Order: sequence, then C-alpha cells, then structure tokens
Amino acid sequence: MPVHAMTPDYKGEVLDRLENFHGNQVVYVGWDHHLMFCAAFAYPVPPEMPFTALLNEVMPDAFGMHGEFEKINWEKTEWLLDGQPFIPQLDVSLADQGIAHKSLLRFQTPELTGYQGAGV
Repeated sequence: MPVHAMTPDYKGEVLDRLENFHGNQVVYVGWDHHLMFCAAFAYPVPPEMPFTALLNEVMPDAFGMHGEFEKINWEKTEWLLDGQPFIPQLDVSLADQGIAHKSLLRFQTPELTGYQGAGV
C-alpha cells in the first residue's frame, strides 16, 4: 500500500526498500485474536526460506512467549496473506508462494481463544 505525503513537494529517502535488507525481505506475521501481541511481528527472512522454517524456526522466538503457542494445531490454522485466504505449502519457499517484501501473514487458531477467552 503506497503512502502519500501530506505535502506534494515532500522528498524523503525510503529506508525499508528491499535492497536495504542484504538479501532478506521483511515479512510481517500476526496472530489474530491473541491480544498479548499488539501488532504483527516483522521478520527479516530470506525469500528462499521454506514456509516450514518460518513456522518452526522463526515464529517461536516471539510467539512462543504465549502460553497457547505450544497448543496450536497447525493443520486447523487459518491463514491470510495480504488480506486474502492462503494455504501455505510447507516445503515451498516464501517467494514461490507469493510472500513478498513487506507482505502481511495473519493466522487464526479457532480452537484457541487467548488468555481466559480474551480473543473471542
């Protein structure tokens, strides 16, 4: 989504361009209805990383703090990629699944409702 400046003559350097991440891309990941996390996490990851590595090696560093993370049934998890329904292919790279620089992945765990049902 492009951002438009308040003044038409605004000039600024875009610092979060793909070229500035040394071969990585930023992927945002959010766990819907789990209010312990106020926003999606930003991960600098290689585009060729398989989805399973994101799931098993990257996401636990932050989401593992939540008491329900270990209880997630990944087969029942519902995913959105940039606002559209998405079914991840575990052994396929992020880039080959359309997960691009600054993409937003959101996941929902219908059987888990957060601390004392806070996510209902």
